[in-house]
Parts: sequence; structure tokens; C-alpha cells
Amino acid sequence: MAGAGSDAVRVGVVGAGRIGTAHAATIARRVPGAALVAVADPRPGAAERVAAPWGARAATDPAQLFADDGVDAVVVTATTDAHADLVEAAARAGKHVFCEKPAGLTLADVDRGTAATDAAGVAFQVGFNRRFSRDVAAARAAVEEGAIGTPQLMRSLTRDPGLADPSAVPPWAVFLLTLIHDFDTLLHLNPGAEPVSVYAVADALVAPAFRDAGLLDTAVVTIRFDNGAIATAEASFSAAYGYDVRGEVFGSGGMLTFGDGATGSLRRWDAHGRHAATVRSDVELFADAYAAEFTEFTAAVREGRAPSVTGRDARRALAVALACVESVRTGLPARPAGTPS
Repeated sequence: MAGAGSDAVRVGVVGAGRIGTAHAATIARRVPGAALVAVADPRPGAAERVAAPWGARAATDPAQLFADDGVDAVVVTATTDAHADLVEAAARAGKHVFCEKPAGLTLADVDRGTAATDAAGVAFQVGFNRRFSRDVAAARAAVEEGAIGTPQLMRSLTRDPGLADPSAVPPWAVFLLTLIHDFDTLLHLNPGAEPVSVYAVADALVAPAFRDAGLLDTAVVTIRFDNGAIATAEASFSAAYGYDVRGEVFGSGGMLTFGDGATGSLRRWDAHGRHAATVRSDVELFADAYAAEFTEFTAAVREGRAPSVTGRDARRALAVALACVESVRTGLPARPAGTPS
């Protein structure tokens, strides 16, 4: 286990769903200085199934982890509408907190979590994993170095590989749960700039029968920044060829592109054309990025400093996502809350 050693940060995972299961394995196997010690989930047997392979304790109530002196930090991967309450409860118990995005569904919820972690003096990191992928990190460094001049046009896209159960997708998920990653990426790659206008269009093109229920599965967003840059973000819940995440920063002195989706450099040419195997999930595409973000969180806890991605970053990305909701409702551009006039 990666966290072997008496001074390891002892981590408990709250939520044993798909991403909680993946995060538990990552923490147990790939994060130096961290040890997975507990998993909590109210569903019968769920926590046990995730905890057992790693020798961790299982609990049915997150409060058991918060009250446990053998847990230093918690990773919140529960249902989205529970994030803010869990962050606040963990902070009040003196636990360092890593929360999957979004850290709340309203700005007030995110502010509540940030205030609680600030008051408790604990680390608070939000799971914007793309910042920790090698290509996005390299793109940010290049922008900061002035390698492409001033950013002018930017692009980020996410195309999920399928929509197995449209009825399980909450309203506005395309902005609040999916494109929020792209919004954070665009903010990250345009350092020092603030979004001043957001215009969004969205529809149910993948599952049109669910349009009246509020499911939007396809969207395009235009964001204008106060430094003049114009960005687009797009999402679809149905990419037949795999999980597709790409981006671009075009500047006054050059251009950066990142994202490919291929599992390797092997290409096959035959009578039907050129073929490449592609990744099929976020856990596969961002395996290294997930490990890197938890390594950063562990380092922040051990060093007594703020992580590189904070609740304030979560607030900025959520403000753009909520502006998208307003824009779709009104058909007009919207200004993200908290943006200087």
C-alpha cells in the first residue's frame, strides 16, 4: 500500500459508488504518504465491498468517520446534493477535506464549505482532476511563460461515451456536473482573467424523449473574458467512439492543443481506413491525474498549507455553470455571479 508508514495521512472515503471505488483504489495503491483506512456508505454492503480489498474499515454513516480519531482526512464522493453538508460536517470535526466537483449546487453551499474549512484550519481541495493531467499542466506552464502570447481563442470539450439511463441524469447536469470541468480548465488556462459574459445553448439530442423532464445532453457555451479572450466549451453525452476530452489555447504568438483519447500510439491501416483504440471512461483517461491530485492533497495536509485547487476555484467554475443555466432559461447572455462589473 502506498501509505505504509506511521506518519501517513489516514484517509476515509465517503461514498462507495463508481468514482468512490476508483478513488479508494487510487489512494490505497498510488498516493505516497496516504493510507486508505475507512469507507462509509449507507447502502447495505457498499462500504464493505470497497473497503475490504484494502484492509480498510467500513461504516454506514459518514459521522462515524468524522468522529474517528484514526481518520485525518476525508474524500467526499457521495451524491452531489450532499457534498456541501458533508464538507461542512467534516470540517467541523477537524478533518481535512477533498470533495469531488461540484463542491455544492449553489454558490452559498460552496461558500459554506469554504467558510467551515477556513474556520477549522483544515485543507480543502476540490476534484478538478484535469489540472493535474500532464498536458493541461504543461499548457498552463506554457501560457504563464508567455510561449503563445496573449490568449485570444480558447476551447474545451467533453464527450461522454454513452447515456445508459437518461432518467438518472439530474436537470442541468450538462453544466453543473460535466462542463464544470471544462469551465475550470478554461479559467485555469487564462490566468488572471475573469469571465464577464456567458451564453449557452443546449438541447436533448441524445435522448429527446427526456427533454420535457429537463434532461439536456448536448450543449455549447461561449465565454467572454475581461482580457478579451473568447472561449467555447461543448459537451455531448453520446460519443460512440469513446471518452473524448480535448482543448486548445490560441494566442497572439502561437497555439497549444491537448487531448487525443487514444490508448497508445499504435494505428492500424486497412481497407476500411485508419484506426486507433480509444479510452472509454474518465477513470481510464485520467488515471494519472487522479493519482496526482490526491498526491497534492496529501502533501498539502502534511505541509499544513492550502492545496493548489481550493473552494474558491470551485466557486468560480460553479458561477460559470449557473450562468449557463440562466442563459438557457432566458435565451440571453448572463454574467457570472461575483464577476467585477
